[in-house]
This record gives sequence, C-alpha cells and structure tokens, in this order.
Amino acid sequence: MTRPKIATNEYYMRRTLQLAHKGTGMTSPNPMVGAVIVKDGQIIGRGYHKRYGDKHAELNAIENAKEDLRGSVLYCNLEPCCHTDKQTPPCTTPILQSGIGRVVIGTLDPNPTVDGKGIQLLREHGVDVQVGLLENECRRLNEVYFKYIQTGFPFVTIKYAQTLDGRIATRGGQSQWISSTSSLKYAHHLRTINSCMMVGIRTVIQDNPRLTVRLAKGNHPIPVIVDSTLRISPDARVFQNPSHPIIATTQKANIKKMADIQQLGAKILVIQENPQGQVDLSQLLQQLGEEKTSSVLVEGGSGIITSLLRERLADKMVVCIAPKLLGTGLEAVGDLGVSRLCQAIQLSDMAMTRMGDDFILEGRIKEE
Repeated sequence: MTRPKIATNEYYMRRTLQLAHKGTGMTSPNPMVGAVIVKDGQIIGRGYHKRYGDKHAELNAIENAKEDLRGSVLYCNLEPCCHTDKQTPPCTTPILQSGIGRVVIGTLDPNPTVDGKGIQLLREHGVDVQVGLLENECRRLNEVYFKYIQTGFPFVTIKYAQTLDGRIATRGGQSQWISSTSSLKYAHHLRTINSCMMVGIRTVIQDNPRLTVRLAKGNHPIPVIVDSTLRISPDARVFQNPSHPIIATTQKANIKKMADIQQLGAKILVIQENPQGQVDLSQLLQQLGEEKTSSVLVEGGSGIITSLLRERLADKMVVCIAPKLLGTGLEAVGDLGVSRLCQAIQLSDMAMTRMGDDFILEGRIKEE
C-alpha cells in the first residue's frame, strides 16, 4: 500500500488489517490481530499475532519499536486483552508501561473476559481510546472468531466443485476432477485456514481421500468423518493423515470396531442420532466447538451439504463452477424443504473470481 502524503487514521488501521492477515490459519481459536505504533506521523512499531500461544500483536509491535513510545498512538483491529487466564500476559499491561498516549481500536472483543474491559482499564489510566474505526472490516476479518466466541459453534464453510448444470459427480459417482488445477490449489488453501474439514462416509468410501494439504503451504486440518454406523475401513487412506482424524458416529456403531479404529490413532465421537437415525450435525458441531474447533470446512458429499443447509448450520459457501455439462449426475444440493421462493436460502456479500477455466463463487448465508 502506497503511503499517502498525509496519512489518515484509516490508513494506519488498514495497515493493522494487512498485518493481521499474516496470521491466517495459524492463530485459531484466537483472533487475527495486527498492530502499528505511530509517532510524529511515522510508523515506529509493527506486530501481529503469529500463532496460537505466541505473543499478541500489541506486544510484538511494542518490542519491535526502536524509539521512545511516550506520546505515541497504537492502532489495532481488536480490543487489547486485559485478562490473565491464558498462555500470554494481558496486552494492556505493556501498553500502559510503554507510555503510549492514545489507542485506536477497530472493534470490541466479544470474549466475555474482555468485552470492553480492556478499553475501560486503559481509560482509567489516562489513555485516550477511540473505538469503531473500520469496524465492519475488522469484524469481517475475524468472523470465525466472533461466531465461535458468541455461540460456541464453529464457523462452517461449505465448499464444493460443480459443473455448470449443478452436478458434483457423474451418475457413476466419478468426481475427480471436475475443477481445474487452479481451483484445486485454492481448495487446499481453504483447508489450511480451517481447524477441521468434514466429509461424509460416502465420500471416504467412494474416493478414499487422504484429506491432506498438498497443493498449498500450511497446516493439515483435522479430518472429521461423519459415519453413523462406522462403515469406514481400517485401510482408508485418511488414517495416514498426520492430523489424526475424528470419526463422528452413533450408538449404532460396533463397539469392537470403535476400539480398532481408535488403535489407528483416530478419535471417536459418539453423537446422538437425529430423527433420520443419522449423526445429529448440530450436536456434532457443538461438540467440536467444545473441543476448541473454531472453523469447519465441509467438502461433501451431497447428503452432508444438504443437511447443513436444511438445518441452517452453515455460514458461508464457496462454490467452484466448471464450464462442463454432465446432464444426469449427482446433484450438489438435495431437498431443502423449500416449496415457495420466499423460503429459499439467500446469500449476501457475493464475490466471484476467475481461476483457470473455472469461476469461484463465494457468499455468506443470510440469517433467517
């Protein structure tokens, strides 16, 4: 970003957002936070939260600064923390010790242990605090964190590749590969920025995927296999994943097979059944949230996608549309119980990007 002749508050806040983005895929379940320190119109300190358990952005910016910080201004996209029940010290302490005179914040931290308390503490000690600069952009950056903290449920993104006529596989079940190489690389990038990735047992049986990250740099998300009767084979390639998979099943699963699967390094979650006798996805997401999973990328199949949409459990959709026609084949989304147009699930904040021969359509699912 080219610095304007006279830098504005917005300019400095956008710099914090740029820095915060560097922590993508590394800070979960913590938020992504950037910070810059400005004195006499010059940025004298920069920092961001690099990974979970590491120093926070504000402290990194303070330690990075090479000048006296008295009278300077700190910009950060999220309210500085003030609590001690975590791995790192509260950010308000070094801010007050440094002599920073003003703090400009993008948005409040909804975490009940913070939620305005950091701002109150700074003000009580004479620091001038401004809140709400580029608030919408700051909240959007950490939409995963906000959803997780406020509800206890992970942020759910549904991703799939389809043909122009809405098919995700041929009538014989072949789906590799509908999308282009560029789209596949983007799909693997999405894996790196999510805590878990979820697929149904049919996908595992049909494709026998490894569910790893091979086409992008980053962490392997934890595979979550939804398997109501524990049909998964001990020879499935997903057990070779360096992130040991989670198998979500029900009480219908064979106890001996559960023990055998656990011997392979997998974790078994026994989830209550829904009225159809399948894994209750709402209960599963709640359980994943309790285990500090803040985001889930759902990659199919059609049954899982349809159930999440029908139950209004998804937050975002990423659909790769390939310029191909299959005619008869497996549809991406099944019956959603929609009989009138006014009942249709609607998306907002739409964006479309060209990748190779494909188009990537992204949008957030509107709340009812």
